[in-house]
Amino acid sequence: MSPDHHGFHAPATALATDIAIVGMAGRFPGAPDLVSFWRNLREGVEFGHDLQRRGSSRSRRSQTPARRSGLCPVGAPLADMELFDAALFGLTPREAAIMDPQHRHFLECAWEAIENAGYDTSRFPGPVGVFAGSGHNAYLPYNLLSNPDLVRSTGMFMLRHTGNDKDFLTTRLSYLLNLKGPSVAVQTACSSSLVAIHLAAQSLLALECDMALAGGVTIELPHRHGYLHEDGGVTSRDGHCRPFDRDASGTVFGSGVGMVVLRRLSDAIESGDHIHAVIKGSAINNDGSGKVGYFAPSVDGQAHAIMEALTIAGSRPTRSAMSKRMARVRPSAIPSKSRR
Repeated sequence: MSPDHHGFHAPATALATDIAIVGMAGRFPGAPDLVSFWRNLREGVEFGHDLQRRGSSRSRRSQTPARRSGLCPVGAPLADMELFDAALFGLTPREAAIMDPQHRHFLECAWEAIENAGYDTSRFPGPVGVFAGSGHNAYLPYNLLSNPDLVRSTGMFMLRHTGNDKDFLTTRLSYLLNLKGPSVAVQTACSSSLVAIHLAAQSLLALECDMALAGGVTIELPHRHGYLHEDGGVTSRDGHCRPFDRDASGTVFGSGVGMVVLRRLSDAIESGDHIHAVIKGSAINNDGSGKVGYFAPSVDGQAHAIMEALTIAGSRPTRSAMSKRMARVRPSAIPSKSRR
């Protein structure tokens, strides 16, 4: 196949365990689509917004406003958070109004990802799976349960099941688009979307489905608000994220949604799909109690997961720092996985 506009060359042949990414879609702070998202990354645009300046974008060189009483008026809101094309999914305005914005954006982003892959799922010959996770369903307590007339007229059961509970994120999409592969809500906190991709790949390799959508969504509610910083906590002191920097003081939580469409690489090549990238291997594990605290991942646990993923992919780390880290893990301690 010829290279795409990102310069990726699809291989002429594929291993049985190779998974192709054939479609993508996403919505992020300051980037309503993936084109603008990559452009912002390339140009070093910071996604945080100073909410005291009416949400204007802040560059890395902008001055940080004075913080008092630990209040940091910076956030990473999602543009058009309240909007939703209900008619596209055959939903009434009332149904849309009582649906968590996370579910709304997830549905629209899934539609965009399928379009990006160039498929009409109603004509796709095989089962299509869905694997995804969402953030806390705060819309229910903040916006619905505070309306007693709505609770009485609709009922708690329908409010919860119509489109608010985490458990129904994926199955609602499967219902609305008539997708008949596995439909699994994945909830592993910060790793949910990547674990969803791993599980989707395993489902494809197990022949449970022939296409899979995988991703995640989180939208903070109330929206467009700052946060309180506490020394020693996870949030940034000044509203800036500085990964691997000596001045780093924490993170700024934001909102967004991301989705990929996956197929077995051999099927993608045969179908002439546009292949964005190939997943050669993935692995998941857990630290158990082998870490200093519940919220602190262990170095050894991460090293084991990395080594297992590299082993499955048939790859070797090339950078010396990675090689030294991997040398700490005994290969015999990592369970081997059979290839399908």
